[in-house]
Amino acid sequence: MRKLAAHQSADPAEPTPAHLEAALRRLRRRSPLQPRLAIVLGSGFGGLTGLLAQPVTLSYAQLPGFPRPTVPGHGGRLCIGTCHGVPVALLQGRAHFYEGHSWARITFPVRVLAAWGVRDLVLTNAAGGIRRSFRPGDFMLLRDHINLMGDNPLRGPEWPGLTRFVDLTRAYDPTLARGLVHAARARRVRLHRGVYLAVSGPSFETPAEIRAFARLGADAVGMSTVPEVIVARQCGLRVAAVSCITNLAAGRNRNPLSHQEILDQADRITRTAVAWFSEFLRWYAARHE
Repeated sequence: MRKLAAHQSADPAEPTPAHLEAALRRLRRRSPLQPRLAIVLGSGFGGLTGLLAQPVTLSYAQLPGFPRPTVPGHGGRLCIGTCHGVPVALLQGRAHFYEGHSWARITFPVRVLAAWGVRDLVLTNAAGGIRRSFRPGDFMLLRDHINLMGDNPLRGPEWPGLTRFVDLTRAYDPTLARGLVHAARARRVRLHRGVYLAVSGPSFETPAEIRAFARLGADAVGMSTVPEVIVARQCGLRVAAVSCITNLAAGRNRNPLSHQEILDQADRITRTAVAWFSEFLRWYAARHE
C-alpha cells in the first residue's frame, strides 16, 4: 500500500488537454515515426517489443499524464518502431482501476494515441476462463463485452470535441478481427471467440459470481480493457481485443486462484503470442502498402 500511495502522490492531477499536448510533443521529439497501429500489451504479451526494428522506448514517467503501473508484468513503457515496414506503437503494460487510478487516468494513453494519429488499436489482457471448453493457454478474440466495473470512463465533463453518448453496437472491428484470425490459423494458435466480462477487482470472483456471469453470457472475466475500448471508440479508433486464458475462473477447477499462477501461465504463452502477432503484423503491413 505504501508503494501505491507514493505513486498516487507523485502526480495526483487528472489528465487534461494540456497533458495531452505535452505528451504528444515528447513523442514527436523522440521519434519521427507516425504509427497507424498501436497494441497495448497485457500479461503474457510483453515479448512483442522484440518484434520492433530500431525501437525508441519511453517510460510512462516521461510522458505527462500517463499513469505508472504497479502490477508485476506491466513494464510501463511505450516502444515505437517498425515491424514488416509498418510503424507501430507498443504500450508495455497498463494501469488498472484497482490500483487506485481514476478512469480518466487509466484511459488517458488511448486519448494520446488517437491524437497522435493512431487509427487501429489492439488490446491484450490476461483473463479467467468461464466457458467450460477453455483451457489455460488458450486465446479468446473478443466479439463483445459486459461492463460490470461499476462505472464508465465517459461519465463527467465531456472531453473537448467528443460526445459522451458513444454507440458500442459494433465496438470491435471485424476487419482487425479477420486479420487476427488469419494469423492465428497460420500459426496454429488455439483461438476462440467470446464475450469478455470486466470487473473492478482486485479480488478474484466467487464461484457464485462466475456461475452468474456464465448465465449472463460471459466466456471470460478480467479486470481491464473495457474502459480503453469505450474511450477508443469515443475517439473513433478501430478496436480489436484478445484475452489470454491464463487460468480457469473460480469454481471451474479445484485449485486456489493466485496472481502468481497468472504470471506463470503468461510467461509460458509468450513465444506463441510473439509468433502470432508477428504474422498479424505481416498481414497488417500487406493491407497498408
